[in-house]
Amino acid sequence: MNTGQAEYAVVIGIDWAHTIHVLSMRDMTGQITAMELEQSPEAIRRWIEDLKAKYPGQRIAVAMEQTKGPLAYALREYVDVLDLYPVNPMTLASFRKAWATSGAKDDPSDADFLRLLLEKHRELLRLWQPTDQQTHQLAFLSEKRRKLVDIRTKLVQQLMAALKDYYPQALTLIGTDLHDVMSRNFILAWPTFEEFKRARRETITSFYYRHNCRSRKRIQERLDRIAAEVPLTTNPALVEPSKMMAVALVKQIVQMNASIRQFDKAIAETFKAHQDAPIFRSFPGAGASLAPRILTIFGTDRDQWADASAVQKFSGIAPVVERSGKTMWVHRRFACPFFAR
Repeated sequence: MNTGQAEYAVVIGIDWAHTIHVLSMRDMTGQITAMELEQSPEAIRRWIEDLKAKYPGQRIAVAMEQTKGPLAYALREYVDVLDLYPVNPMTLASFRKAWATSGAKDDPSDADFLRLLLEKHRELLRLWQPTDQQTHQLAFLSEKRRKLVDIRTKLVQQLMAALKDYYPQALTLIGTDLHDVMSRNFILAWPTFEEFKRARRETITSFYYRHNCRSRKRIQERLDRIAAEVPLTTNPALVEPSKMMAVALVKQIVQMNASIRQFDKAIAETFKAHQDAPIFRSFPGAGASLAPRILTIFGTDRDQWADASAVQKFSGIAPVVERSGKTMWVHRRFACPFFAR
């Protein structure tokens, strides 16, 4: 038993899964126990209460690959008794490969390897530290907002592909920024080329004016160009389903924009109330979305980062140097938290 873990009553490696987690545990006497844990709040609570009863007043160390997800969030509710050590999946893979050269992999082995990493190399692992509630909430708001933006981007790409299939002229008339108000309203007003061609020029000009596109020359150029064009296809078997698809995607983009605005409002309110907001708001180019994200990356723990290079390495912007004999290769860091980078 490694003397470096003497302060822990139990050292645990958890190989997580969506429904059943595999655990490898070693207690102070050296006894190793393997068990399975159901992914449910009730099962996790019962397990923690059993550990508390068996080892009253003592701390327990847990190593697992997750830093996010249901299991990680559940275990963070018990930091009064648990010390959590996240392990990079690449670290575990390399450690496994060192001892299982055949390439064999299964859940019990991974749980054992996680426990061994914690027992033998705990000084190389970083203990998870809880952040203050305000910073934690801001981090989640920023991350979820980013995911909504990514979903909207995919919807816009699908809409662009749908228009190219039956109505490419729309991209000439409204451009490729398909999530803005004018683009959405244009497609809802004239979802097919034939419907657009039937519209009066005065109606179209008025539409552009209402959406702050008031260059008569540009509007006239667009209309003159479209007047000479013909539809890509007039086959109703293609046009009608494509039209329905385009309208459906537009409505989803409208809803996504509304949800993103709700997140923007919540982020602005949370960021404004944060004690460190003036620091990160002062950074050049740090706007309403970027400044809160930078704040959550740095956090409020001033001892978390020893120097600037620590931040560079964490975010993946520090160069990686590989040397072997007379050969040297400098490249960017491949494994890093992409949200932070």
